[in-house]
Amino acid sequence: MAPTIAPVQTSSDFPASTTVVIIGGGIIGLTAALALAERDIPVVVLEKGRLAGEQSSRNLGWIRKTSRHGEDVPLALASDRLWAEMAERTGSEVGYRQPGIMFLSRTSDQLAVHEAWLESVADLSLDSRILSAREIDARVPGGRGDWAGAIHTPSDGYAEPTLASSAIARAAMARGAVIVEHCAVRTITRSAGRVSGVVTERGEIRCDQVLLAGGMGSRRFLGNIGISLPTLPLILSVFRTGAMEGPTDAAVGGPDFSFRKHKDGGFIVTQRGALDAPLTLDHLLVGSKYLSALRSQRGLLRISLGKHFWRDLSLPRRWKNGRSPFERERTIDPPINQGLNEQAHRNLSAAWPVFENATVEASWAGMIDITPDSNPVIDAVPGVPGLTLATGFSGHGFGTSPAAGQLAADLIMNKTPIIDPGPYRFGRF
Repeated sequence: MAPTIAPVQTSSDFPASTTVVIIGGGIIGLTAALALAERDIPVVVLEKGRLAGEQSSRNLGWIRKTSRHGEDVPLALASDRLWAEMAERTGSEVGYRQPGIMFLSRTSDQLAVHEAWLESVADLSLDSRILSAREIDARVPGGRGDWAGAIHTPSDGYAEPTLASSAIARAAMARGAVIVEHCAVRTITRSAGRVSGVVTERGEIRCDQVLLAGGMGSRRFLGNIGISLPTLPLILSVFRTGAMEGPTDAAVGGPDFSFRKHKDGGFIVTQRGALDAPLTLDHLLVGSKYLSALRSQRGLLRISLGKHFWRDLSLPRRWKNGRSPFERERTIDPPINQGLNEQAHRNLSAAWPVFENATVEASWAGMIDITPDSNPVIDAVPGVPGLTLATGFSGHGFGTSPAAGQLAADLIMNKTPIIDPGPYRFGRF
């Protein structure tokens, strides 16, 4: 069962026009809406299902700079500052904490990867450092893992996905944003080549700008208007323990498990060394762009051909103004891989025995949209003036969402961007 989202009373009105329409009510679309509303820009967010109903509420909640591509670190640094202000900015608790994040290494080869990353970002003045086995034991006591070392970033942290999107949505609405749930966007309309509106299942809304923040649905939406965005699906399975005394408040990632403290006193746990990779038609269409990533990450992927292939194949890839695939599947709710969750529990218990008797309170799975280089696209779409993307976050969207949403808003309004948008340009593919 997916995590329960803090309820938000969204709009029952359907506006005829606005300045900006945002397609997608996940955390990226909501942070962009808040940034626009704070500038008094009229904005309407349209969500095909429920706010944050997919990966925005199903992710681990980690907010990290550690192990990000060097070019992606400035976005994470900007997000750190914005997360620290988020409770005050929204007037609501979002569960933001900065107890640090630690990635463990069993072997010298694994540790060498972290050392190489640390060297690659040396000019960014991060507080990351390599820890010895003795230092690991001091920070996360009660373990019996034979660790070669770890990389630790004290300023990393986490927030609560089930709280954050709701808080941001309420704050955006308080500043004038309109948010409409259960309203799928079918396509955009254009006048003289420019975006002039969107066609929804409830009718048309005229607008000057559209931000597509549709997560896993963005590739299909763009494909319908003849634009190819390379993304492929991965599925992460997760469980939450009951309240318990744990070894640390920091988030910890091992080679084959991860855990972090949850606001209710339990821990969010996953098998960090394995992700389900269901095959789809898109693997034939854009899979060649992922060959480098496949070579380096093949051991992490559990590739399968099953129900997801046929479900995906049954959804149309081209449609006109009739019923869209987003009305047929309002929420992507992949099956939980209980085997991977059980592996994670065993692996974690072997390293920290305190988890041996932990009870499983809830479990869920979420589908992640992965780009070939694991960086998102935050950019105007070439050839379609007025259409901007903020999508393809590859499992990193929650942590960087405050700065990513603001960057998208900056680009839409032609303002000085919060960080250099170069790494996120559409044309790099």
